[in-house]
Amino acid sequence: MESPDIKTAKPPVPSRNAALFERAQQLIPGGVNSPVRAFRAVGGIPRFVQRAQGAYFWDADGQRYIDYIGSWGPMILGHGHPAVLEAVQKAVVDGFSYGAPTEREVEMAEEIVKLVPSIEMVRLVSSGTEATMSVIRMARGATGRGKIIKFEGCYHGHSDALLVKAGSGLATFGSPTSAGVPPEVVKDTLVLEYNNIAQLEEAFSLHGRDIACLMIEPIAGNMNFVRASVPFIKRCRELCTQYGALLVFDEVMTGFRVALGGAQSVYAQSLPGFKPDLTALGKVIGGGMPMAAFGGTRAVMEHLAPLGGVYQAGTLSGNPVATACGLATLREIQKPGFYDALSARTHSLTRGLSDAAKQYGVPFSADSEGGMFGFFLLGTLPQNYPQVMKTDSPAFNRFFHAMLDSGVYYAPALYEAGFVSAAHSAEDIDATVGAAARFFASR
Repeated sequence: MESPDIKTAKPPVPSRNAALFERAQQLIPGGVNSPVRAFRAVGGIPRFVQRAQGAYFWDADGQRYIDYIGSWGPMILGHGHPAVLEAVQKAVVDGFSYGAPTEREVEMAEEIVKLVPSIEMVRLVSSGTEATMSVIRMARGATGRGKIIKFEGCYHGHSDALLVKAGSGLATFGSPTSAGVPPEVVKDTLVLEYNNIAQLEEAFSLHGRDIACLMIEPIAGNMNFVRASVPFIKRCRELCTQYGALLVFDEVMTGFRVALGGAQSVYAQSLPGFKPDLTALGKVIGGGMPMAAFGGTRAVMEHLAPLGGVYQAGTLSGNPVATACGLATLREIQKPGFYDALSARTHSLTRGLSDAAKQYGVPFSADSEGGMFGFFLLGTLPQNYPQVMKTDSPAFNRFFHAMLDSGVYYAPALYEAGFVSAAHSAEDIDATVGAAARFFASR
């Protein structure tokens, strides 16, 4: 008979995350429905989320994490905001989808046009990829030209013509493009170095009269957080105007995330009167539901069917539940002091991380705008994709897992920006900085 003084060791509790991942890999390529989620860049088992509330989510094993991805940007209010929940619940009762116009589509268009001065007309779609794909077609249709400019490290969705030296998941796997994209599809896509004015001027000198548009993430979020310099954006605007090309801002990530008027309003502070010709929006405008949009001047947007010859359509465009969710979100973020508080909280995070790294002599740099941030294990902030690639990837992977073990969830790849919500508290920031400091101290 076993002595009552001897305790039998409990068997380890099986991980539901691991079990779910094993099941998923049998049915879903890589076990995930978007590549970066697979943790292949950092190693380990993906966390399968069971529920979320405020600044947190809980995984299948019941572990709580402070969430700094926020569904990759949309959850600017945090998860489960009461006003957003109420709006969605009311909308669901009336029906999920109609395939016909609704009043809320008009209200959403009115809100976007009111808040983004460069947009006079807007078309709602269902994803950021759809928005950027459509805006390229719009630019080509409006100008009658074929070539487009994009920048190395900027990700504009997974449409064929834009999967050239893109950032994010493609950078994570070290691939400059995607299999399945024929060379002839990308032959008119000119890929330039971000923040390189000389290269930009050369491209317009050689091809200016054939360029339909220049598309740029004004603050890139898929080579981590890299902002375009004011002189660079100014030159983009000047050259597009000079050669009759359209300047397209991809604000799928930055729109309503870095400021109420998007990144373009941030640049307008240094460049009075600055406006892009076309803008792609997503993420925040859907509040977590599948919704995006593209818009611009009336003269350009009237090329879109049914008014013009540029065709675009979508069964779920302007979905009534998605517009309810997005409208409730947009109305909350317009409340006085919202962005001041969000910016201050985000800055307190990047400042705290930087101070902790400095204390222990760890190369580190960070930047933020509004509720979007990024950091690098580098002594100075990179200005383009080649500089980003100098980051110590193994060190980031160790940092990621140390933070994960401490209940802090950053993006599982060093090429992704992070996001703070209005629900993040000072205590959340302190806990995050404390966990980082422990990691830096151990190096």
